[in-house]
Amino acid sequence: MNLSARMMHGVASISAEQWDACAGTAHPFVSHAFLSALEDSGSVGGRTGWQPVPVVVDGADGAPIAVAPAYAKAHSQGEYVFDHAWADAWERAGGRYYPKLQVAAPFTPVPGPRLLLRDPSAAPALIAALEAVTDQHDLSSAHATFVAPDQIDAFEAAGWLIREGTQFHWRNQGFASFDDFLATLASRKRKAIRKERAAAVEGLTIRHLVGDQIGKREWDAFWTFYQDTGSRKWGRPYLTRAFFPMLGERMGDRVLLILAERDGQPIAGALNLIGADTLYGRYWGCTEDVPFLHFELCYYQAIDIAIERGLATVEAGAQGEHKLMRGYAPVPTWSAHYFPNPGFRRAVADFLARERVAVEADQEFLGQLTPFRKG
Repeated sequence: MNLSARMMHGVASISAEQWDACAGTAHPFVSHAFLSALEDSGSVGGRTGWQPVPVVVDGADGAPIAVAPAYAKAHSQGEYVFDHAWADAWERAGGRYYPKLQVAAPFTPVPGPRLLLRDPSAAPALIAALEAVTDQHDLSSAHATFVAPDQIDAFEAAGWLIREGTQFHWRNQGFASFDDFLATLASRKRKAIRKERAAAVEGLTIRHLVGDQIGKREWDAFWTFYQDTGSRKWGRPYLTRAFFPMLGERMGDRVLLILAERDGQPIAGALNLIGADTLYGRYWGCTEDVPFLHFELCYYQAIDIAIERGLATVEAGAQGEHKLMRGYAPVPTWSAHYFPNPGFRRAVADFLARERVAVEADQEFLGQLTPFRKG
């Protein structure tokens, strides 16, 4: 097969038609609309430490048959797969860890394809191109984070190191209603959730808004919520004010905003994206501290919506063992890591082997704590 690879200056430098022919439509966070909105809004690029350098493999006809959303990273922020200890070790040994190559949907701990393939046979060529970019630019490493499970084998076959993590996802078992879901839980857990939901919404109105139903007023309110959460979690928000309405304009009815209002004024909100079979909970914030409201907007309302729309899964973001008691079960997540230096690779491989034993033991333990009825 006659293939050539190139590194581009941003997703926006590739046509949406060519990019999405590789990315498909099932996963919103690797779509041209989402990734170009990050660039055009200034959320990545410039001095953010996320320099977009997508890697493209062209077919014999000169059109892309495989692309990877890649970024030259000057730090390890906004990734949710933590490698700070690796950076410290490499730099204490006299190396330079940054910049590194990151294959990811920025600021988005959502499993999905990282090898975007119009031609599935081009996967090895795209991985080889990522390695070549790393080697030719003398980068310490390359990392593909939150990789879809069905792509891990391709990275492992190429010799990349595989890292396992844990998230908590809700699975729809063909429920017709939230009560159907509750019926699968132990009695004590059902009662606790009903009590939480009633307390959370007392005196409030909950609204579900999609597409052009989300106007400037709603985006202004959500930006306030997002800034509050971002300043507490990360010190400063990753995304710019311009990103949110841009997302709404470009992704239309795939954007769903859940608002809680008191006397007509928004006091909290949760922003979601809708995939082919999954509801992705992304950002949350509030200006009024209401007990259990976070659980209501981010977890229970998301379940309501998934049941109503016939979606198979709710993915409510990274970490959070508090999701477990609300019907979200532990599932493995995967990342892949390439290290040109053999000594550094051996050290990381040893760490990952030991870490995986602990991660899988933790997953087994957490699986025993789910609130579902036994037997």
